[in-house]
Amino acid sequence: MANKLDKIEVVTDYKHLQIREIKEDGTYHRRVLHCGDDVSAESEKIQEQTASLWTDEVKEKWNEKQVKDLDESPTRTDLEE
Repeated sequence: MANKLDKIEVVTDYKHLQIREIKEDGTYHRRVLHCGDDVSAESEKIQEQTASLWTDEVKEKWNEKQVKDLDESPTRTDLEE
């Protein structure tokens, strides 16, 4: 049996989805979907949420942030100096 969707929270300016699911044994499983992630295997409810929240503007901002973070991260040679 698959985990049962329990809760969806929208967080950050990039509209990440925090997903909480209930496992068969009654414990929780938590995960995060980031803007632009492949949601084709997700439930219809999650797909509807991402379709309405992950606009082109949000996707562009998220991509820009990722590029900026990558540019600002130290490289191996930066760490060796």
